[in-house]
Parts: sequence; structure tokens; C-alpha cells
Amino acid sequence: METHTQKFKIRLGLFVAGGLTLFVLAVFIIGKQKNLFDPVFKLTSTFHNVAGLQIGNNVRFSGITVGTVDNIVIINDSTVRIDMLIKKDVWRFIKSDSRVSIGSEGIIGAKLIVISQSSSDVLAKENQRLESSEPVETDAIMKSLQVTAGNAEVITQQLAEIMTKINSGKGTLGRLIQDQTLAENLNKTIVNLKKGSKSLDENMTAAKHNFLFKGYFDRKAKKAAQKKEDAKKAAEKNK
Repeated sequence: METHTQKFKIRLGLFVAGGLTLFVLAVFIIGKQKNLFDPVFKLTSTFHNVAGLQIGNNVRFSGITVGTVDNIVIINDSTVRIDMLIKKDVWRFIKSDSRVSIGSEGIIGAKLIVISQSSSDVLAKENQRLESSEPVETDAIMKSLQVTAGNAEVITQQLAEIMTKINSGKGTLGRLIQDQTLAENLNKTIVNLKKGSKSLDENMTAAKHNFLFKGYFDRKAKKAAQKKEDAKKAAEKNK
């Protein structure tokens, strides 16, 4: 009987010790998340919409977690106040004109507060309200993407219809591509243009040898040669 009682007491003691250990660990973890064991100071900001932000979410500065959201209070139908607890060892980096925005950990991660950097020399004060930048709603982004996708689908359908008409010989471009007669006429026109250009070159060559125009072309050639000679002399002089 005594042996059974001793075993019961040992089990009870182990159970109590385990429970106390778990309790201490829970208090430590929660206290660390809430900055209960670190000296902190308080900052506030206001938003029209907190976009799903919750009490206990992180506050980050320069990508580093420096505090937590302590409280969220609805002031009126268009204003929500956010209270933040910030570690005092980063106080010297947060300035009075720093801005507060709501971000997220990844695309669909938990919401968090982001405090921007500032080049000002004036530090933020205890309980100071920092200016905020309103968050962009995920629903608004998705709606915009849906509109863009819809427009792309319409454009794709229109391009497909145009290519179908071209392939079937409809429209000016389709007839030009599919109609062999039009293609041959276009080729003939190009050949005639080339012949006309060649004839024009021949006429200009003949005009150069004609005594009526020979003086004009000779003077033009002399001017070009003189200009080239002057440029050569100037280059040698600069050397």
C-alpha cells in the first residue's frame, strides 16, 4: 500500500512540475512577443482601414522586428487608432517625421506595421502620433488584375479574328497576301520603280556630259575638291 502511495505522489509531482514548466515557457514566449521583459515606449498612428491588422502583430523598422501592436481602437466611423510598443534600444532611430504603413509578411502572410526611415534629427516622443500611409487593399489589387486579364483576353480574341480574316483572304491585307494577282502586280510595280530609278541615274550621267550642264557639274566638283583640300590642310595644321 505504501509503495502504491509513493508512486502516486511521484507521478503527481512530475505532473505538477511539467505543468509549471509549460506555464513558465508560455509566459516567457508570450512575454517575449509582447515585449513584457524589455523596456518599451509607446507610439500611435491612425488609419481609415487597418486591412486585417490584429493585436500582437509585429512592428518592423528597416526590415527588423522592433515591437508589436499593443491595441487597436475604433475612434469613429472613419478613423482607427493603432497603439504600438517599441523597444527602447531602437528609439534613437525613429524620428518624429517617420511614417507608418501596413504591410504583410509575403503576399498572403500576416499583416504588420512598417515604420519608415527618416533623415530628420528630431526623435519621436513618447505617445507621439506618427503620420500614416493608407494600405492598398488586396481585393482592389485582385480586381485590377481581373480587369487587366479581361482586357488581355479581348485583345487576344480580336487578334485571332484578324489573323483568321487574313488567312481566309478577307480585307486589304488578306487579299494582298492570298491573292496571287495582287502579289504579282506589286512585284511588277517594284520592278518598274527600280527601272525608273536606273533610267534617272542614266539621265543624270548624260546630263553631266552635256555641254549645257558640263560647266555646272565641273564647278560643283571643283568646290567639293577644294573643300576636301581645305579640311586636309586644317587637320595637318592642328597636328
